[in-house]
Parts: sequence; C-alpha cells; structure tokens
Amino acid sequence: MEVYCTRPHCPRPQNNFPDLDDHATLRTVQQKYCTTCGMPLILVGRYLPTRLLGRGGFGAAFLARDRYTPGMRQCVVKQFQPAGNLSPTQLQLAQDLFEREAVVLEEIGHLHEQIPDLFAYFPVIVPSFQAVQQDQFFYLVQEYIDGQDLEQELAQKGKYSEQEVLEILREILKLLKFVHEKGIIHRDIKPSNIMRHRNGKLYLLDFGAVKQVTNAPIGASGASTGIYSMGFAPPEQMSGGQVFPSTDLYALAVTTLMLLTGETQITQLFDGYSNQWKWQSHVTVSTHLAHILDKMLLSAANQRYQSAQEVLEAIEAPQKPVPSTKINRRQPAVTPQPQQIQTQPQVQKPSPPTAPAQQFSIVEILGGAAFSGFEGGLIAIALFSLLKSAPITVVASALILGILILAQTRRTIEKWDLLIIPAITFAIIYFLPVLHAGLSIQQIVILSGAAGLVTIAVTALFRLIYKLLSLIL
Repeated sequence: MEVYCTRPHCPRPQNNFPDLDDHATLRTVQQKYCTTCGMPLILVGRYLPTRLLGRGGFGAAFLARDRYTPGMRQCVVKQFQPAGNLSPTQLQLAQDLFEREAVVLEEIGHLHEQIPDLFAYFPVIVPSFQAVQQDQFFYLVQEYIDGQDLEQELAQKGKYSEQEVLEILREILKLLKFVHEKGIIHRDIKPSNIMRHRNGKLYLLDFGAVKQVTNAPIGASGASTGIYSMGFAPPEQMSGGQVFPSTDLYALAVTTLMLLTGETQITQLFDGYSNQWKWQSHVTVSTHLAHILDKMLLSAANQRYQSAQEVLEAIEAPQKPVPSTKINRRQPAVTPQPQQIQTQPQVQKPSPPTAPAQQFSIVEILGGAAFSGFEGGLIAIALFSLLKSAPITVVASALILGILILAQTRRTIEKWDLLIIPAITFAIIYFLPVLHAGLSIQQIVILSGAAGLVTIAVTALFRLIYKLLSLIL
C-alpha cells in the first residue's frame, strides 16, 4: 500500500508498505513514518493519506483511508499549509478561516446531503525536517465526493446549453437557500467549488475559502486581508464591506456565464470601459434567463435578488413578452480589494433537493456508440450462427442491443465495461467455432469493427442535426 507523506516540501512523499495491503495488518499496525523525512504517516493513528488531490496557497488536500471503519472508508484530508511571507495578522486570519471551514461543516454537513460531512479536525505537532524545532500542522477530514467539479467538466465537454445551466441553477439555488437560512454566506461560489458526484448529484464545497487569502493586497495598517476569487466577487466583497446572500447570487451568475460561454478567463467578458458584462454576444439564451442573470449581476447588492428563493421563483415564473430594447447591464470593475465576513441567520426549513439529470460528454456518447456497434455486430454473428434465420436474428439482436443501450444511459455499464464486455463476447465466439457463422476470425473483427464505425458516424450525424435544430427552434 502506498502512503503519502503530508509534510510540505518532502522530497519523496510516496512511501510503499507491502504489509499494509493486508486489511488485518492495516487495522492493527503501529505508526508508520516517512522513509525520507520521518513525518508520521498515519494521522492521529487513524487516517492514511494515499495520494495528493491538489494544493492551494494555504492548503493541500489528500485522498485518504479511514482504517477505523469497516470498509476502510475513503475521505479527504485537508491540511493547512501556510506559504509565503505572511504577516502575523495574515497568518492568524488564514488559520481562523481554516478552522471556520471545519466549524461550518460540523454545523451543516450532516443536515444536508449535498454538503460534505466533517469527520474530524485536529492538530499534529512533529519535529521539523531539520529536527531543531517543532512544526505544527492543522488537519480537517471530510467526506470524499467521487466525481468532477464543474470546471473540470467544462474543460471536458465544452459550453453548457441553457437547459443544462438551468438545472444547475435550480440545484445550487436550493443549496444556497439552505446555507443562507443557517446564517452562512459561502463567499466563493465558482465552478471549481461545485462538484458533480458520479451519480449526478451536485455538492457545494470549500466553506472557508482559505486559499483566497493571498489574492488581495494588505492595506496600510496591515490589518485586513481579502478573500475572493478574481472575477466572481461583487463590489461589496472586493471593497471589504459586508457580504449578503445576494453576494453569493452574483458569484453564481458569473459561474453561469462561464458555463454558458465556455470562457474560462471570465474577466474577458467584463468591459471595464463601459462597466458592463458583455456576455450575450457570446451565447444565445432566452430573454427570460438573460434578464434573471442581469439582475443577479447588478452592481448594487440591494438591487439584486435578495434571496435564492426569489431567483427560483423568477426562473419558474411564466415568461412574459418583453420589448426588443437594449438591456442595460451596469456592472462593477474587477479590482481586487479586501473583504469582511457577515452572516445573516435565519431559521426557515430548507426545501428538499432534487437529483439533477446526468450529463454525458461527447467522448462518452461516441464511445458508447462504438461499443454498441461493435458488440451488436458480434451478437448478430453469434445469433445467426445458432438460429440460421435472418429476421429472427435481427429482432433478437435489436432487443439485446436495446438493453445494452438502456444500461449505458443509466450508467449501469460505463468506462471499462465498454471494453470488457466486447472482449468477453469475442473470446466466446473465438473459442466456440459453432458461433463463427462460416466466417474467419479476421472477417468477424472487420464486420464488427465496421458496425462500430457506422454507429459512430450515425450518432455524430444525429447529434449534429439535434444541435442545429436546437439553435433554429
């Protein structure tokens, strides 16, 4: 088993312990130490980091196993790692915010299934790398969400359709409604902080925004430090003033623009000269959605929607005809400034979340088409060899293929299954000459491969027609 050292700047953090591959040994083994720097590897005797998930300015995240659970549950271990030349005030604020994330997750994680649960929060004090002093590290352990964040999803699939972003908006607005009712302002809504689980459910991540501390300059007094993500924060957040529920709604609107336009450098959509977001020329959406996003993006916090519930009601409201006049969208210039945190507690009961529709990338669609065509060719050859009747073979093959396609749409069959199933089918035909239908193995491969290529071509053609009809209608 490989265990990853969490000491910052360890030259060789990967440690391999073959004896830990045995679960019985793993549950009872004493502390293990990094073979390079001597850092304890089993955190508080319980959590074993196995690989690095990512690093930020003030933290690192590791995938870990919890050896005190029956199934060796996977979890995320986040470590507070201050870096750079920080003033004592900055360092203390960063540490406070890391602890704030743990407090928030403990408070609300178990109350909502789309917010990660907190499992543990603890410090670790160890001898320094040079063993002349002691280092102190802070860790929090939270639920692992197996999936992709929307930033990764955007890079893979390209820009989202209006219907897709509406589904995301509805889901995240319900989450924000719950969060705001608990008196919490997230402060860092953006695609990389919205995770889609493999089952399609969306999760809201990163309560605390510790990694944004370094983005804002320190004032003359050195007493304030800003927290924000460039381009996503509204004026009140960047100027160091109070933040409100509408602060998160502004950031959610910018997130929506990024998904709609596919523009990863989101500040490119903001025109500093006219002080407006110039986004509608990059994408075609309904006037109804455009007006909702424009109101969410207004410069003054009190002119935006004041709650997530208001935006949900606006989305579901019947669409009314509007005059074909130019929409005025005044927006703030994107200038980094410090910000403070203010929460507004409420006590309303949250609405239950609904599961979003699962999304398929173009790679998944064409890969599934290739699987369906190749597997269908093999099935048809085998059935014809047994049945000796072309009509019956066609009907039986279509029925079996329909079941396989349905399994793909429900993600019962995916990823490696698309290679394993045809391989097994081909092996059965190869070793049973009665299934050859009088064909050589080379002919079987050619016919099945041709069926796969035809299916890919037909799928791509129908997808193109669908896209064109969507634009026209």
